[in-house]
Amino acid sequence: MAELYDFIENLWIIDSHEHTVQEVERVSSEADPLQILLSQYASSDLISSGLSLEDYVRALNLNVSLKERWRIIEPFWDKAKNTTYFEVINIALKDLYGVNELDENTIEVLSEKMKAVNRIGLYRWVLKEKAKIRISIFDGITDIVDVDREFFAPVVRLEDFILLRSREDVRRLSEATKIPIHSLKSLESALESEVQSILNKIVGFKIALAYRRDVHFEKTTFNEAEKVFNKIMGSERTFIRYTSPDGIRLTMSDEISVEEARPLQNYMVHRILETASRYRLPVQVHTGLQEGNLNLVSNSNPLYLANLFMEYYNVKFDVFHGAYPYVRELAVLAKNFPNVYVDLCWLHAVSSSSAKYALNELLDMVPANKIIGFGGDYKHVEGVYGHSRLARKNVAEVLQDKVDRGRYSLEEAKNIAKMLLYDNLLEVFKLGI
Repeated sequence: MAELYDFIENLWIIDSHEHTVQEVERVSSEADPLQILLSQYASSDLISSGLSLEDYVRALNLNVSLKERWRIIEPFWDKAKNTTYFEVINIALKDLYGVNELDENTIEVLSEKMKAVNRIGLYRWVLKEKAKIRISIFDGITDIVDVDREFFAPVVRLEDFILLRSREDVRRLSEATKIPIHSLKSLESALESEVQSILNKIVGFKIALAYRRDVHFEKTTFNEAEKVFNKIMGSERTFIRYTSPDGIRLTMSDEISVEEARPLQNYMVHRILETASRYRLPVQVHTGLQEGNLNLVSNSNPLYLANLFMEYYNVKFDVFHGAYPYVRELAVLAKNFPNVYVDLCWLHAVSSSSAKYALNELLDMVPANKIIGFGGDYKHVEGVYGHSRLARKNVAEVLQDKVDRGRYSLEEAKNIAKMLLYDNLLEVFKLGI
């Protein structure tokens, strides 16, 4: 048992998915523990347990003392700390800062320790020395492609080309691309120009539209999409945009509805996938649970994507989060389609037990080269570290169980661990490291 665990603990890994703020930005801001640790995930569980949005905002207000802000959070922290989101935080606080339990007596101690290391070198210490992450695939959400290449390799979303619903959306996109956009053909030209400008900086595309709509992107003709584009541009409503004397920005939207926009959105998703096919770029797709509260998880069932997998057969689809709770649906898709990969990013932090259950079943169903074992999906390096530790432990436990039952030899288990945590991402994204 110790041999397999030691092998996995000392293995350099590749991280499939991060939103981590760049180090320069991190160290130029105050290292406030509540602002950092509650920037995602744990905050969702606190709100789910009853914390009001008003109190959550107040708890992040640096004009209020840290102890007072902790008193707002503490009752809900105690209610929610049973979840894996908090396990990830606890692992990081214990290993990185020597804080075994966060409470009223240790919150200020943690603050001082975080401030003491808040300088350039923090990421090398946490991501390289402690987490042993060779490189992380970076999703900047807002199409950031200029990143620190020591730590990150970016994918790009291009959602501004998809989610067009008003003339103002088109105007902003035209301004950003410096290309006049007055027709669907010019929109396609702007997309191609944008891709060409960043092609040597990115390692793939990302589709995260499950936060906005379902992920069933029907095949749509140029004429159907053009009608929607022309409706947007021909709206009789005027988009008013000005600033009032008291500094309040006032607008009146000329947006069409989400449902009206579907044919254009579907068409542009297909254009992006055609581009991915042409340039042999992989595509990451969000499926399953969405971050935050009050989301509609049924939008992100991976079965909606089957038509894309079938049509774009030479595009490698890196399908996220194990599609939890649609894990078995994604397993069947990956078993059937050579171009579909199951990515367990975020899942170890969502539910450690579910991640292990999923991995155990996936290894029975899906070739090991089609399973991606870890992606942190955190804005802060503390979360990346804690999640990576938990993922290593889960992978080791699942593989050890199969060794104990005689399913794999020890050497086979080691080889599979390296595939899950390193080799598969290296192959899918052609990282050249």
